[in-house]
Amino acid sequence: MAHRAAKRPKLNKRGEDDYLPGNIVEIEIHNFMTYDHLRCKPGPRLNLVIGPNGSGKSSLVCAIALGLAGEPHILGRASSIGAFVKRGEESGYIKITLRGYSAAELYVITRKIDIHNKSEWSLNGAVKSRREVIEIIKKFNIQVNNLTQFLPQDRVCEFAKLNPIQLLEETEKAVGNPELPVQHQALIEKSFDLKRLELTVKQNGDTLNQLKALNAEQERDVERVRQRDNLLTKVEKMKKKLPWLKYDMKKVEYKASQKQEAEAKRKLDEAAKILNDLSQPIEDQKKVKTKQDSACKKLSNQISENAKERMEVLERESHMGVQVQAKYVEMEDLRKQEETRQIRIMKAKEDLFAAEVELANLPTFEPPKNEIERLNTQIRDLDLNSNQLALQRRENENILHQKRVALNQCLDRLKDMESKNTKLLQALCNSGADRILDAYNWLQEHRNELKKDVYGPVLIEVNVQNRMHAAFLEQHVPFYIWKSFITQDTGDRDYLVRNLRSFDVPILNYVGGNSSDRAPFQISEEVRKLGVYTRLDQVFDAPSAVKEVLISQAALEHSYVGTDETDKRADEISKFGILDLWTPENHYRWSVSRYGGHISASVEALHRSRLFMCSSDAGDIERLRSRKSELEGIIVDLEERIKEFLTEQRLLEDEAAKLRKEREELTNTVKLEKKKRHDIENRVDQRRRKIESMNKEGDLESNTKKLIDHVRQLNVQRCHLAIKIKKLLIDAVSCKWSYAEKHMKSIEIEMKIRELEVNLKQHQKSALQASAHLENCKKETEHCKQQLIASKRHAESIAVITEDLAQEFLEMPGTIEELEAAIQDNISAANSILCLNQNILEEYESRRQKIDALETKLESDKDHLTQCLSDIETLKGNWLPTLRNLVARINETFSHNFQEMAVAGEVLLDEHQKDFDKFGILIKVKFRQTGQLQVLSAHHQSGGERSVSTILYLVSLQDLTNCPFRVVDEINQGMDPINERKMFQQLVRAASQPSTPQCFLLTPKLLPDLEYSDACSILNIMNGPWIEEPSKVWSSGESWGTVMGLTG
Repeated sequence: MAHRAAKRPKLNKRGEDDYLPGNIVEIEIHNFMTYDHLRCKPGPRLNLVIGPNGSGKSSLVCAIALGLAGEPHILGRASSIGAFVKRGEESGYIKITLRGYSAAELYVITRKIDIHNKSEWSLNGAVKSRREVIEIIKKFNIQVNNLTQFLPQDRVCEFAKLNPIQLLEETEKAVGNPELPVQHQALIEKSFDLKRLELTVKQNGDTLNQLKALNAEQERDVERVRQRDNLLTKVEKMKKKLPWLKYDMKKVEYKASQKQEAEAKRKLDEAAKILNDLSQPIEDQKKVKTKQDSACKKLSNQISENAKERMEVLERESHMGVQVQAKYVEMEDLRKQEETRQIRIMKAKEDLFAAEVELANLPTFEPPKNEIERLNTQIRDLDLNSNQLALQRRENENILHQKRVALNQCLDRLKDMESKNTKLLQALCNSGADRILDAYNWLQEHRNELKKDVYGPVLIEVNVQNRMHAAFLEQHVPFYIWKSFITQDTGDRDYLVRNLRSFDVPILNYVGGNSSDRAPFQISEEVRKLGVYTRLDQVFDAPSAVKEVLISQAALEHSYVGTDETDKRADEISKFGILDLWTPENHYRWSVSRYGGHISASVEALHRSRLFMCSSDAGDIERLRSRKSELEGIIVDLEERIKEFLTEQRLLEDEAAKLRKEREELTNTVKLEKKKRHDIENRVDQRRRKIESMNKEGDLESNTKKLIDHVRQLNVQRCHLAIKIKKLLIDAVSCKWSYAEKHMKSIEIEMKIRELEVNLKQHQKSALQASAHLENCKKETEHCKQQLIASKRHAESIAVITEDLAQEFLEMPGTIEELEAAIQDNISAANSILCLNQNILEEYESRRQKIDALETKLESDKDHLTQCLSDIETLKGNWLPTLRNLVARINETFSHNFQEMAVAGEVLLDEHQKDFDKFGILIKVKFRQTGQLQVLSAHHQSGGERSVSTILYLVSLQDLTNCPFRVVDEINQGMDPINERKMFQQLVRAASQPSTPQCFLLTPKLLPDLEYSDACSILNIMNGPWIEEPSKVWSSGESWGTVMGLTG
């Protein structure tokens, strides 16, 4: 059951200031919807908010709803809070002052909003969260989302569409005991639970009966199935004993294999003892043989060292013999060298004489200095001229480089401007001209086929220096002109129309001749003083054809441009004949009636330019193109001049090269003569030094004596080496004799070892056979063991032997064959029992369990059903009498109000027994004497009649409501004057009651001669350029008489 809501606080009696707790004492809004700033003080009872359509009455309703924590969607206008900030502003605020439980106790709730959908809350100047503010609002039972308390203009039709059920819900929330909607919701939930429980009890009872009937039908078949199951159970128990019998058999086999393994091990031990006795003599002989082999090896090493030493001595002796032979050869060479030296000395003296003769006969050479000096002078002159030409060429190349840099800059600037044209084309494309780029590219490719210049699109031909002027021009000129192409020949126009039709672009043809008829641009001093400084046809540059088309198509010569000062004094402009004016904030238009000559004005806010994001100056583009052509001509002239300088320089360099070659030939001749004399002098000097060197070579006799002494020493050393070789040979023979004796003894020992090993191998073969037999026995034993373990594991997996099971096993056959025969007999007996449904027992038991569960659940559901009926009766006993009393009181007031309007009406409670979700309030009315009471709907009553019924129903709630105020927006629209007057009288009467809440009725007009009382307060809302002064006077909220006194 839902928790009971907290009791709604009762409103206290009116204080001395006539306000009730929760009444709105003051409303202040800033930058909200249509308002710059507004502060008003509503009265404590009926407040008539009057003003023409569009003046901001509904804005006041929106401010009350949003300022009291309402969501934007309940107003039916916008889905976000940022949409309620005044256009052109960044933020605003709503400040609502509620009266507390005394005149001094005030709750000032402030909500700051901005265009980014952010809200900041404060209470009496302290920052609070939205939840804390909502708690204060709930404290006074303010429900801005309840249509019976708060009915904005955009939701009047929504209230009229409320069905009886919804009307009851809204009425319960707005008036009467605050427990009513809680109790109603609890009854709805209980009724749903009751229906669900009743359905569940019925379905479970039917299901239980069906299950019991099925089990009764199958009891005989179940008994036969149980008999068959007993036989099969006995078979299963016999099958449990079968693996244990097999286990006993495997156990006998395992014990037999263990005995066989023990016998094989005994035989292997005997064979091992015999092998051990035979192995010892062999080991002793092997040790003796090892000693003999060691001695042989030692003698072998001595023999090897002796042979090695002999070889070294022989090599030394042989080397000394070679040295002796070499000394003999060297002595023969010395003799031959002496003979050769004498011959070379004679030849060198002859060569020296010939070189001296050649040097004496060489003529004296005089170098041609004058000729070389003449050539040097000519070469210097040519180089000077060539350098001057090179300097001039470099100067021209520098100038050429500067011109090329300027040309590149010009091209870059031109390209940049052309890229701006691309951006303008893209802006057109984004604004709806999807194929304007294709059309522009097609025109560029086919310009050579046109007779005259074609401009377009117009947007890229127009250059506006001032962004504000660009916004004026863009908003003034129709969009189709900006994407148009302008021709100056009818043939070109027809050609473009045929080919650009698929691109959806207009083609305009300019024939010329209209500019002479246009009035010249001039502005009088009076107009200038008002801030008007130019005309719209003067703020842009374009080719003449484009400019003329724009002026003629959009009447630019009649549209003027002003400043902020013009904005302030806009009402004085029209008397100077200006009917179209642009200012930084607005666009003003005046029109003169053709019938009465009356002047009417309209004002539109200025929008930011979307197309002229970037524009190029047509004059700058033309100047850049002229500059480009000029630079290209200068560069061509400079390149020709540089080529001429280069040709002259090459001719001078060629002539200088010829002179250098001639000078080089003379220089080479001088160098050659000098080199020839120098070479002969060097040759004479070298031959003299050669003769001196040959005379200094050594004496033959002394060198021969030295060699003979060296040979004698070598022969003495050779004799000593021969004696040492003889001694080494004697030692080698002695060692070899000892080695032969020991080696023969070692061979005899080895033969004995082999004879013993042959006998040992025969016994080893027998031992290996015994070992293999033992291994086989072990494997067999292990195999039997594994089978025994597996058999036991299998038997245990089927059945673990307990005392009861062992007793049952004793009653069964004791052999495998007998047990298998008994199993087969029981299976045959079980198969002889016929059973069509194999699962009948499981189905029977399953249904038995379901029957038990359903019986338990059915008892529980019946208890819940009884409890639910009791709860419903208790709640209904509290809720329905109170609701009937409330509807009766509403009906009494509603019928009385209708009787006073000479019509009939009643409010009924539409009851539906225990279907509490279908309970509703029916409003029945009759506006004609001959008719019958009809339920209020769009099918039976007119719009005005529904409005009268709605407002009278709301008035009927006045005395019963617990809310501090009610808002109704333009409910009287659509009423005829008679009904509207009666409705107003009812509102005034209700407002005069002591417990009537504060009421706001918004209407654009009221009938004349209505009866007012002191309970009525009138809030006038007006707007316009002359409202500022009166608003200051009315800001204190005083009466009309006081105002008249203040204004004289």
